[in-house]
Amino acid sequence: MSELTRLSAEEIARRVQAREVSSVEVTRAHLDRIEAVDGGLNAFLHVDRDTALAAAEAVDAEIASGTVRGPLAGVPVAVKDNIATKDLPTSCASRILEGWRPPYDATVVRRLRDGGLVPLGKTNLDEFAMGGSNENSAFGAVRNPWDPSRVPGGSSGGSAAATAAGEAPLALGSDTGGSIRQPGAFTGIVGVKPTYGTVSRYGLVAFSSSLDQIGTFGRSVLDAALLHEVIGGHDPADQTSIDAPLPPVVEATMAGARGDLAGVRVGVVRELSGEGNQPGVLTAFTDAVRVLTDLGADVVEVDCPSFTYAVPAYYLIAPSEASSNLARFDAMRYGLRVGDDGSHSTDEVMSLTREAGFGPEVKRRIMIGTHALSAGSYDALYGRAQKARTLIVRDFAAAFEHCDVLVSPTVPTTAFPLGERVDDPVAMYLADLCTIPTNLAGNAALSVPCGVSSDDGLPVGLQVMAPALADDRAYRVAAAYELARDTSSGTPFAATIPEPAVLETSS
Repeated sequence: MSELTRLSAEEIARRVQAREVSSVEVTRAHLDRIEAVDGGLNAFLHVDRDTALAAAEAVDAEIASGTVRGPLAGVPVAVKDNIATKDLPTSCASRILEGWRPPYDATVVRRLRDGGLVPLGKTNLDEFAMGGSNENSAFGAVRNPWDPSRVPGGSSGGSAAATAAGEAPLALGSDTGGSIRQPGAFTGIVGVKPTYGTVSRYGLVAFSSSLDQIGTFGRSVLDAALLHEVIGGHDPADQTSIDAPLPPVVEATMAGARGDLAGVRVGVVRELSGEGNQPGVLTAFTDAVRVLTDLGADVVEVDCPSFTYAVPAYYLIAPSEASSNLARFDAMRYGLRVGDDGSHSTDEVMSLTREAGFGPEVKRRIMIGTHALSAGSYDALYGRAQKARTLIVRDFAAAFEHCDVLVSPTVPTTAFPLGERVDDPVAMYLADLCTIPTNLAGNAALSVPCGVSSDDGLPVGLQVMAPALADDRAYRVAAAYELARDTSSGTPFAATIPEPAVLETSS
Protein backbone atom coordinates (compact mmCIF):
# COMPACT_ATOMS: atom_id res chain seq x y z
CA MET A 1 0.00 0.00 0.00
CA SER A 2 1.28 3.47 -0.89
CA GLU A 3 2.09 5.70 2.08
CA LEU A 4 -0.44 8.20 0.75
CA THR A 5 -3.29 5.71 1.08
CA ARG A 6 -2.41 5.10 4.73
CA LEU A 7 -2.73 8.74 5.76
CA SER A 8 -5.74 10.20 7.52
CA ALA A 9 -7.86 12.68 5.60
CA GLU A 10 -6.75 15.42 8.00
CA GLU A 11 -3.08 14.66 7.30
CA ILE A 12 -3.65 14.49 3.54
CA ALA A 13 -5.35 17.89 3.62
CA ARG A 14 -2.53 19.41 5.66
CA ARG A 15 0.16 18.11 3.31
CA VAL A 16 -1.71 19.06 0.13
CA GLN A 17 -2.45 22.56 1.36
CA ALA A 18 1.17 23.00 2.49
CA ARG A 19 2.19 21.85 -1.02
CA GLU A 20 4.25 18.99 0.40
CA VAL A 21 2.37 16.66 -1.94
CA SER A 22 -0.13 17.39 -4.69
CA SER A 23 -3.79 16.41 -4.75
CA VAL A 24 -3.05 14.77 -8.12
CA GLU A 25 -0.46 12.51 -6.47
CA VAL A 26 -2.83 11.61 -3.65
CA THR A 27 -5.72 10.99 -6.02
CA ARG A 28 -3.59 8.85 -8.34
CA ALA A 29 -2.39 6.78 -5.38
CA HIS A 30 -5.97 6.01 -4.36
CA LEU A 31 -7.03 5.26 -7.93
CA ASP A 32 -4.09 2.86 -8.21
CA ARG A 33 -5.11 1.26 -4.93
CA ILE A 34 -8.65 0.74 -6.28
CA GLU A 35 -7.23 -0.84 -9.42
CA ALA A 36 -4.99 -3.12 -7.37
CA VAL A 37 -7.46 -4.47 -4.82
CA ASP A 38 -11.05 -3.78 -5.81
CA GLY A 39 -11.25 -6.91 -7.91
CA GLY A 40 -11.31 -8.77 -4.61
CA LEU A 41 -13.67 -6.35 -2.88
CA ASN A 42 -16.21 -5.10 -5.44
CA ALA A 43 -16.57 -1.91 -3.39
CA PHE A 44 -16.85 0.43 -6.39
CA LEU A 45 -19.46 0.34 -9.14
CA HIS A 46 -18.20 3.35 -11.12
CA VAL A 47 -14.76 5.01 -11.19
CA ASP A 48 -13.82 7.85 -13.53
CA ARG A 49 -10.06 8.22 -13.36
CA ASP A 50 -9.78 11.11 -15.79
CA THR A 51 -12.48 13.22 -14.14
CA ALA A 52 -11.03 12.64 -10.67
CA LEU A 53 -7.52 13.60 -11.77
CA ALA A 54 -8.83 16.71 -13.54
CA ALA A 55 -10.63 17.78 -10.36
CA ALA A 56 -7.46 17.20 -8.32
CA GLU A 57 -5.41 19.20 -10.82
CA ALA A 58 -7.84 22.12 -10.50
CA VAL A 59 -7.52 22.04 -6.70
CA ASP A 60 -3.73 22.04 -6.96
CA ALA A 61 -3.84 25.07 -9.25
CA GLU A 62 -6.05 26.94 -6.80
CA ILE A 63 -3.79 26.13 -3.88
CA ALA A 64 -0.76 27.27 -5.86
CA SER A 65 -2.52 30.61 -6.40
CA GLY A 66 -3.28 30.96 -2.67
CA THR A 67 -6.88 29.74 -2.66
CA VAL A 68 -7.97 26.94 -0.32
CA ARG A 69 -11.66 26.11 -0.62
CA GLY A 70 -12.05 24.30 2.68
CA PRO A 71 -10.35 22.23 5.39
CA LEU A 72 -10.46 19.07 3.26
CA ALA A 73 -9.47 20.62 -0.06
CA GLY A 74 -7.54 18.13 -2.17
CA VAL A 75 -8.74 15.02 -0.33
CA PRO A 76 -10.30 12.15 -2.33
CA VAL A 77 -13.75 10.86 -1.33
CA ALA A 78 -16.05 8.00 -2.36
CA VAL A 79 -19.82 8.45 -2.76
CA LYS A 80 -22.51 5.81 -2.24
CA ASP A 81 -24.31 5.05 -5.48
CA ASN A 82 -27.75 6.15 -4.28
CA ILE A 83 -26.57 9.79 -4.12
CA ALA A 84 -27.00 11.75 -7.34
CA THR A 85 -23.90 12.75 -9.32
CA LYS A 86 -24.17 14.48 -12.68
CA ASP A 87 -20.82 13.19 -14.00
CA LEU A 88 -21.20 9.56 -12.90
CA PRO A 89 -24.05 7.03 -13.12
CA THR A 90 -26.36 6.64 -10.14
CA SER A 91 -27.73 3.11 -10.27
CA CYS A 92 -28.68 2.38 -6.62
CA ALA A 93 -27.09 -1.02 -7.42
CA SER A 94 -30.31 -1.91 -9.29
CA ARG A 95 -30.89 -3.09 -12.85
CA ILE A 96 -33.88 -0.77 -13.03
CA LEU A 97 -31.53 2.27 -12.93
CA GLU A 98 -28.49 0.74 -14.60
CA GLY A 99 -26.58 3.42 -16.50
CA TRP A 100 -28.82 6.32 -15.40
CA ARG A 101 -27.00 9.66 -15.17
CA PRO A 102 -28.76 12.35 -13.12
CA PRO A 103 -28.89 15.86 -14.59
CA TYR A 104 -27.79 17.36 -11.26
CA ASP A 105 -25.63 16.82 -8.20
CA ALA A 106 -27.07 16.04 -4.79
CA THR A 107 -26.56 18.90 -2.35
CA VAL A 108 -23.93 16.93 -0.43
CA VAL A 109 -22.00 16.23 -3.65
CA ARG A 110 -22.12 19.90 -4.60
CA ARG A 111 -20.79 20.76 -1.16
CA LEU A 112 -17.98 18.23 -1.59
CA ARG A 113 -16.96 19.87 -4.85
CA ASP A 114 -17.34 23.37 -3.43
CA GLY A 115 -15.07 22.33 -0.56
CA GLY A 116 -12.37 21.11 -2.93
CA LEU A 117 -12.78 17.39 -2.27
CA VAL A 118 -12.17 15.01 -5.16
CA PRO A 119 -14.87 12.37 -5.85
CA LEU A 120 -13.23 9.11 -6.95
CA GLY A 121 -16.36 7.20 -7.90
CA LYS A 122 -19.57 5.56 -6.73
CA THR A 123 -19.66 2.70 -4.27
CA ASN A 124 -21.67 -0.51 -4.20
CA LEU A 125 -24.65 -1.01 -1.90
CA ASP A 126 -27.61 -3.22 -1.18
CA GLU A 127 -30.13 -2.45 -3.93
CA PHE A 128 -31.92 0.82 -3.11
CA ALA A 129 -30.19 0.63 0.28
CA MET A 130 -32.35 -2.31 1.35
CA GLY A 131 -30.20 -4.77 3.22
CA GLY A 132 -27.69 -5.31 5.99
CA SER A 133 -24.94 -7.27 4.24
CA ASN A 134 -24.36 -5.73 0.79
CA GLU A 135 -25.28 -9.06 -0.78
CA ASN A 136 -28.42 -7.60 -2.40
CA SER A 137 -26.61 -5.57 -5.06
CA ALA A 138 -27.56 -6.39 -8.64
CA PHE A 139 -23.85 -6.13 -9.44
CA GLY A 140 -22.47 -8.59 -6.93
CA ALA A 141 -21.71 -8.68 -3.22
CA VAL A 142 -19.06 -6.56 -1.55
CA ARG A 143 -16.43 -8.37 0.52
CA ASN A 144 -15.01 -7.37 3.89
CA PRO A 145 -11.33 -6.28 3.75
CA TRP A 146 -10.67 -7.99 7.09
CA ASP A 147 -11.88 -11.35 5.78
CA PRO A 148 -13.05 -11.59 2.16
CA SER A 149 -15.27 -14.57 3.03
CA ARG A 150 -17.43 -12.28 5.18
CA VAL A 151 -19.86 -9.45 4.55
CA PRO A 152 -18.85 -5.81 5.03
CA GLY A 153 -22.30 -4.93 6.36
CA GLY A 154 -24.91 -2.89 4.58
CA SER A 155 -26.39 -1.16 2.97
CA SER A 156 -23.36 1.17 2.71
CA GLY A 157 -20.94 -1.75 2.51
CA GLY A 158 -19.13 -0.43 -0.54
CA SER A 159 -18.30 2.89 1.11
CA ALA A 160 -17.22 1.15 4.32
CA ALA A 161 -15.05 -1.44 2.57
CA ALA A 162 -13.44 1.22 0.37
CA THR A 163 -12.54 3.34 3.40
CA ALA A 164 -11.27 0.41 5.47
CA ALA A 165 -9.13 -0.93 2.61
CA GLY A 166 -7.44 2.37 1.85
CA GLU A 167 -9.21 2.87 -1.47
CA ALA A 168 -10.55 6.21 -0.18
CA PRO A 169 -9.75 8.15 2.99
CA LEU A 170 -13.37 9.30 3.30
CA ALA A 171 -16.76 8.21 2.02
CA LEU A 172 -20.43 9.12 2.11
CA GLY A 173 -23.16 6.63 2.94
CA SER A 174 -26.82 6.68 3.87
CA ASP A 175 -28.29 5.34 7.11
CA THR A 176 -31.95 4.29 7.29
CA GLY A 177 -31.79 1.68 10.06
CA GLY A 178 -28.06 1.46 10.73
CA SER A 179 -26.66 1.33 7.20
CA ILE A 180 -23.62 3.46 8.06
CA ARG A 181 -22.94 2.41 11.63
CA GLN A 182 -23.32 -1.35 11.04
CA PRO A 183 -20.82 -1.57 8.14
CA GLY A 184 -18.58 0.85 10.03
CA ALA A 185 -18.48 -1.65 12.90
CA PHE A 186 -17.99 -4.65 10.62
CA THR A 187 -15.03 -3.06 8.81
CA GLY A 188 -13.33 -1.34 11.75
CA ILE A 189 -13.88 2.31 10.84
CA VAL A 190 -15.92 5.27 12.11
CA GLY A 191 -19.46 5.61 10.75
CA VAL A 192 -21.74 8.52 11.57
CA LYS A 193 -25.51 9.01 11.33
CA PRO A 194 -26.18 12.71 11.94
CA THR A 195 -29.35 14.10 13.46
CA TYR A 196 -32.18 13.67 10.94
CA GLY A 197 -32.55 16.87 8.93
CA THR A 198 -29.09 18.32 9.59
CA VAL A 199 -27.55 16.94 6.37
CA SER A 200 -29.51 17.53 3.17
CA ARG A 201 -31.31 14.58 1.60
CA TYR A 202 -31.79 16.44 -1.71
CA GLY A 203 -30.43 14.11 -4.37
CA LEU A 204 -30.54 10.99 -2.19
CA VAL A 205 -32.71 8.39 -3.93
CA ALA A 206 -35.40 7.80 -1.32
CA PHE A 207 -35.89 4.48 0.44
CA SER A 208 -37.77 5.53 3.59
CA SER A 209 -38.13 9.29 3.69
CA SER A 210 -38.73 9.71 7.41
CA LEU A 211 -35.69 7.58 8.27
CA ASP A 212 -33.03 8.09 5.54
CA GLN A 213 -30.03 10.22 6.49
CA ILE A 214 -26.76 10.81 4.63
CA GLY A 215 -23.68 10.48 6.82
CA THR A 216 -19.94 9.94 6.80
CA PHE A 217 -17.21 7.30 7.01
CA GLY A 218 -13.63 7.92 8.10
CA ARG A 219 -10.76 6.00 9.63
CA SER A 220 -10.75 8.41 12.60
CA VAL A 221 -13.35 10.39 14.50
CA LEU A 222 -11.73 13.65 13.40
CA ASP A 223 -11.86 12.69 9.73
CA ALA A 224 -15.57 11.88 10.01
CA ALA A 225 -16.22 15.15 11.84
CA LEU A 226 -14.38 17.23 9.22
CA LEU A 227 -16.42 15.66 6.43
CA HIS A 228 -19.62 16.08 8.45
CA GLU A 229 -19.05 19.84 8.65
CA VAL A 230 -18.41 20.04 4.90
CA ILE A 231 -21.71 18.40 3.92
CA GLY A 232 -23.93 19.51 6.81
CA GLY A 233 -26.20 22.50 7.32
CA HIS A 234 -29.56 23.80 6.20
CA ASP A 235 -30.66 23.28 2.59
CA PRO A 236 -33.78 25.06 1.26
CA ALA A 237 -34.05 22.38 -1.45
CA ASP A 238 -34.81 19.75 1.21
CA GLN A 239 -38.16 20.20 2.93
CA THR A 240 -37.02 18.02 5.85
CA SER A 241 -33.88 20.13 6.41
CA ILE A 242 -33.65 21.79 9.84
CA ASP A 243 -32.98 25.53 9.71
CA ALA A 244 -30.59 25.53 12.64
CA PRO A 245 -26.82 25.78 13.10
CA LEU A 246 -24.91 22.54 12.61
CA PRO A 247 -23.61 21.21 15.94
CA PRO A 248 -19.87 22.03 16.39
CA VAL A 249 -18.68 18.49 15.74
CA VAL A 250 -15.05 19.30 14.90
CA GLU A 251 -14.67 21.49 17.97
CA ALA A 252 -16.20 18.74 20.11
CA THR A 253 -13.87 16.16 18.59
CA MET A 254 -10.84 18.29 19.43
CA ALA A 255 -12.16 18.68 22.97
CA GLY A 256 -12.62 14.93 23.28
CA ALA A 257 -9.11 14.31 22.01
CA ARG A 258 -7.82 15.92 25.19
CA GLY A 259 -8.90 12.68 26.88
CA ASP A 260 -11.08 14.01 29.67
CA LEU A 261 -14.73 13.03 30.11
CA ALA A 262 -15.15 14.36 33.63
CA GLY A 263 -18.77 15.34 34.20
CA VAL A 264 -20.08 13.49 31.13
CA ARG A 265 -22.99 11.20 31.97
CA VAL A 266 -22.99 7.97 29.94
CA GLY A 267 -25.95 5.60 29.93
CA VAL A 268 -25.51 1.91 29.08
CA VAL A 269 -28.77 0.73 27.49
CA ARG A 270 -29.76 -2.45 29.30
CA GLU A 271 -31.94 -3.75 26.44
CA LEU A 272 -29.04 -3.55 23.93
CA SER A 273 -26.03 -4.62 25.94
CA GLY A 274 -26.78 -8.01 27.45
CA GLU A 275 -28.14 -11.34 26.31
CA GLY A 276 -28.12 -11.88 22.57
CA ASN A 277 -24.71 -10.34 21.93
CA GLN A 278 -21.86 -12.50 20.68
CA PRO A 279 -19.53 -13.16 23.67
CA GLY A 280 -16.52 -11.47 22.07
CA VAL A 281 -18.62 -8.44 21.15
CA LEU A 282 -19.94 -8.13 24.69
CA THR A 283 -16.42 -8.40 26.11
CA ALA A 284 -15.11 -5.68 23.81
CA PHE A 285 -18.07 -3.46 24.68
CA THR A 286 -17.61 -4.00 28.42
CA ASP A 287 -13.93 -3.12 28.10
CA ALA A 288 -14.88 0.07 26.20
CA VAL A 289 -17.30 1.11 28.93
CA ARG A 290 -14.55 0.58 31.48
CA VAL A 291 -12.32 2.93 29.46
CA LEU A 292 -15.04 5.60 29.50
CA THR A 293 -15.20 5.25 33.28
CA ASP A 294 -11.41 5.61 33.52
CA LEU A 295 -11.68 8.80 31.46
CA GLY A 296 -13.88 10.29 34.15
CA ALA A 297 -17.34 9.66 32.73
CA ASP A 298 -20.20 8.93 35.12
CA VAL A 299 -21.50 5.60 33.75
CA VAL A 300 -24.95 4.31 34.72
CA GLU A 301 -27.32 1.66 33.37
CA VAL A 302 -30.60 2.86 31.85
CA ASP A 303 -33.80 1.11 30.81
CA CYS A 304 -35.40 1.78 27.42
CA PRO A 305 -38.08 -0.94 27.36
CA SER A 306 -39.73 0.20 24.12
CA PHE A 307 -36.51 -0.47 22.21
CA THR A 308 -37.66 -4.10 22.04
CA TYR A 309 -40.36 -2.94 19.60
CA ALA A 310 -37.88 -1.17 17.32
CA VAL A 311 -37.14 -3.95 14.82
CA PRO A 312 -40.77 -4.95 14.11
CA ALA A 313 -41.84 -1.29 14.00
CA TYR A 314 -39.05 -0.41 11.59
CA TYR A 315 -39.80 -3.32 9.28
CA LEU A 316 -43.35 -2.05 8.86
CA ILE A 317 -42.62 1.69 8.61
CA ALA A 318 -39.62 1.46 6.26
CA PRO A 319 -41.21 -0.95 3.74
CA SER A 320 -44.42 1.12 3.78
CA GLU A 321 -42.51 4.24 2.80
CA ALA A 322 -40.45 2.24 0.31
CA SER A 323 -43.55 0.91 -1.43
CA SER A 324 -44.64 4.49 -2.00
CA ASN A 325 -41.22 5.86 -2.98
CA LEU A 326 -40.43 3.07 -5.44
CA ALA A 327 -43.74 3.46 -7.25
CA ARG A 328 -41.99 6.10 -9.37
CA PHE A 329 -39.99 3.38 -11.13
CA ASP A 330 -42.76 2.58 -13.60
CA ALA A 331 -40.84 2.35 -16.92
CA MET A 332 -42.63 5.45 -18.19
CA ARG A 333 -40.16 8.23 -17.44
CA TYR A 334 -36.60 6.94 -16.99
CA GLY A 335 -34.63 3.79 -16.30
CA LEU A 336 -35.25 0.28 -17.55
CA ARG A 337 -38.19 -0.52 -19.86
CA VAL A 338 -39.15 -4.11 -20.68
CA GLY A 339 -41.83 -5.35 -23.10
CA ASP A 340 -42.34 -2.08 -24.98
CA ASP A 341 -42.69 -3.81 -28.35
CA GLY A 342 -46.24 -2.80 -29.20
CA SER A 343 -47.76 -6.06 -28.00
CA HIS A 344 -48.15 -5.10 -24.32
CA SER A 345 -50.33 -2.58 -22.54
CA THR A 346 -48.90 0.15 -20.33
CA ASP A 347 -49.74 -1.85 -17.22
CA GLU A 348 -48.04 -4.92 -18.67
CA VAL A 349 -44.88 -2.96 -19.55
CA MET A 350 -44.83 -1.56 -16.03
CA SER A 351 -45.23 -5.01 -14.48
CA LEU A 352 -42.62 -6.65 -16.73
CA THR A 353 -40.13 -3.85 -16.02
CA ARG A 354 -40.53 -4.01 -12.26
CA GLU A 355 -40.30 -7.80 -12.33
CA ALA A 356 -37.05 -7.68 -14.30
CA GLY A 357 -35.56 -4.59 -12.65
CA PHE A 358 -36.07 -5.14 -8.92
CA GLY A 359 -34.22 -7.79 -6.94
CA PRO A 360 -35.77 -10.19 -4.39
CA GLU A 361 -35.22 -8.05 -1.27
CA VAL A 362 -36.67 -4.93 -2.87
CA LYS A 363 -39.72 -6.91 -4.03
CA ARG A 364 -40.11 -8.38 -0.54
CA ARG A 365 -40.13 -4.95 1.08
CA ILE A 366 -42.49 -3.45 -1.49
CA MET A 367 -44.96 -6.27 -0.83
CA ILE A 368 -44.66 -5.94 2.95
CA GLY A 369 -45.17 -2.20 2.74
CA THR A 370 -48.10 -2.39 0.36
CA HIS A 371 -49.80 -4.91 2.62
CA ALA A 372 -49.15 -2.81 5.74
CA LEU A 373 -50.76 0.21 4.08
CA SER A 374 -53.79 -1.66 2.73
CA ALA A 375 -57.24 -0.77 4.02
CA GLY A 376 -57.62 -3.93 6.05
CA SER A 377 -54.18 -3.81 7.67
CA TYR A 378 -53.32 -0.13 8.12
CA ASP A 379 -54.48 0.25 11.73
CA ALA A 380 -53.28 -3.16 12.88
CA LEU A 381 -49.82 -2.89 11.29
CA TYR A 382 -48.63 0.53 10.13
CA GLY A 383 -50.66 2.43 12.74
CA ARG A 384 -49.34 0.32 15.60
CA ALA A 385 -45.78 0.62 14.31
CA GLN A 386 -46.06 4.40 14.46
CA LYS A 387 -47.35 4.16 18.03
CA ALA A 388 -44.34 2.03 18.93
CA ARG A 389 -42.15 4.67 17.32
CA THR A 390 -43.65 7.27 19.65
CA LEU A 391 -42.84 5.08 22.66
CA ILE A 392 -39.24 4.76 21.50
CA VAL A 393 -38.95 8.54 21.16
CA ARG A 394 -40.26 8.88 24.72
CA ASP A 395 -37.76 6.32 26.03
CA PHE A 396 -34.91 8.30 24.48
CA ALA A 397 -36.24 11.53 25.97
CA ALA A 398 -36.48 9.99 29.42
CA ALA A 399 -32.96 8.53 29.19
CA PHE A 400 -31.46 11.81 28.02
CA GLU A 401 -32.91 13.58 31.05
CA HIS A 402 -30.33 11.69 33.09
CA CYS A 403 -27.56 11.04 30.54
CA ASP A 404 -25.65 13.10 28.01
CA VAL A 405 -25.11 10.11 25.69
CA LEU A 406 -26.16 6.48 25.53
CA VAL A 407 -23.89 3.60 24.50
CA SER A 408 -24.31 0.05 23.25
CA PRO A 409 -22.59 -2.41 20.95
CA THR A 410 -23.16 -1.20 17.38
CA VAL A 411 -24.08 -4.71 16.20
CA PRO A 412 -24.69 -7.82 18.33
CA THR A 413 -22.19 -9.85 16.26
CA THR A 414 -19.10 -9.41 14.16
CA ALA A 415 -19.26 -9.67 10.37
CA PHE A 416 -20.97 -12.92 9.39
CA PRO A 417 -20.01 -15.17 6.44
CA LEU A 418 -21.25 -14.37 2.96
CA GLY A 419 -24.41 -16.35 2.22
CA GLU A 420 -25.13 -17.26 5.84
CA ARG A 421 -28.29 -15.16 6.19
CA VAL A 422 -29.38 -14.69 2.59
CA ASP A 423 -32.27 -17.12 2.98
CA ASP A 424 -33.20 -15.98 6.49
CA PRO A 425 -34.49 -12.38 6.30
CA VAL A 426 -35.45 -12.32 9.99
CA ALA A 427 -31.91 -13.15 11.10
CA MET A 428 -30.62 -10.47 8.73
CA TYR A 429 -33.05 -7.90 10.11
CA LEU A 430 -32.08 -8.65 13.73
CA ALA A 431 -28.54 -7.41 12.99
CA ASP A 432 -30.07 -3.91 13.14
CA LEU A 433 -31.30 -4.39 16.71
CA CYS A 434 -29.02 -1.74 18.25
CA THR A 435 -29.06 0.83 15.45
CA ILE A 436 -32.73 1.10 14.47
CA PRO A 437 -34.00 2.97 17.56
CA THR A 438 -31.94 6.04 16.70
CA ASN A 439 -33.37 6.23 13.17
CA LEU A 440 -36.92 5.93 14.46
CA ALA A 441 -36.29 8.80 16.88
CA GLY A 442 -34.24 10.97 14.50
CA ASN A 443 -31.36 11.29 16.98
CA ALA A 444 -27.62 11.34 16.29
CA ALA A 445 -25.38 8.29 16.60
CA LEU A 446 -21.99 7.03 15.53
CA SER A 447 -19.94 3.86 15.65
CA VAL A 448 -16.28 3.90 16.65
CA PRO A 449 -14.08 0.76 16.60
CA CYS A 450 -13.55 -0.73 20.07
CA GLY A 451 -11.05 -3.42 19.20
CA VAL A 452 -11.59 -6.91 17.89
CA SER A 453 -13.62 -9.82 19.15
CA SER A 454 -11.79 -12.57 21.02
CA ASP A 455 -14.06 -15.03 19.19
CA ASP A 456 -12.80 -14.43 15.66
CA GLY A 457 -10.42 -11.45 15.54
CA LEU A 458 -12.92 -9.29 13.66
CA PRO A 459 -13.73 -5.62 14.46
CA VAL A 460 -16.33 -4.60 17.03
CA GLY A 461 -18.08 -1.24 17.14
CA LEU A 462 -19.03 0.96 20.10
CA GLN A 463 -22.22 2.90 19.36
CA VAL A 464 -22.56 6.36 20.93
CA MET A 465 -26.03 7.93 20.74
CA ALA A 466 -26.89 11.57 21.43
CA PRO A 467 -30.06 13.69 21.43
CA ALA A 468 -31.20 15.45 18.26
CA LEU A 469 -28.99 18.45 17.46
CA ALA A 470 -26.45 17.29 20.04
CA ASP A 471 -24.22 15.37 17.64
CA ASP A 472 -21.21 17.08 19.22
CA ARG A 473 -21.71 15.07 22.42
CA ALA A 474 -21.28 11.79 20.56
CA TYR A 475 -18.15 13.08 18.82
CA ARG A 476 -16.58 14.22 22.10
CA VAL A 477 -17.10 10.85 23.79
CA ALA A 478 -15.96 8.89 20.71
CA ALA A 479 -12.81 11.00 20.28
CA ALA A 480 -11.84 10.59 23.93
CA TYR A 481 -12.38 6.85 23.72
CA GLU A 482 -10.44 6.62 20.43
CA LEU A 483 -7.42 8.38 21.98
CA ALA A 484 -7.44 6.12 25.03
CA ARG A 485 -7.82 3.00 22.87
CA ASP A 486 -4.90 3.89 20.63
CA THR A 487 -2.72 5.02 23.53
CA SER A 488 -3.36 1.75 25.33
CA SER A 489 -2.51 -0.42 22.35
CA GLY A 490 0.41 1.72 21.19
CA THR A 491 -0.86 1.51 17.60
CA PRO A 492 -3.69 3.47 15.98
CA PHE A 493 -6.50 1.08 15.08
CA ALA A 494 -6.52 2.56 11.56
CA ALA A 495 -3.03 1.12 11.05
CA THR A 496 -4.61 -2.33 10.78
CA ILE A 497 -5.76 -1.69 7.20
CA PRO A 498 -5.33 -4.98 5.31
CA GLU A 499 -2.47 -5.21 2.83
CA PRO A 500 -3.11 -5.89 -0.88
CA ALA A 501 -1.87 -9.47 -0.60
CA VAL A 502 -4.68 -10.25 1.82
CA LEU A 503 -7.26 -8.91 -0.59
CA GLU A 504 -5.79 -10.39 -3.72
CA THR A 505 -6.27 -13.91 -2.40
CA SER A 506 -10.03 -13.42 -2.81
CA SER A 507 -10.00 -12.10 -6.36
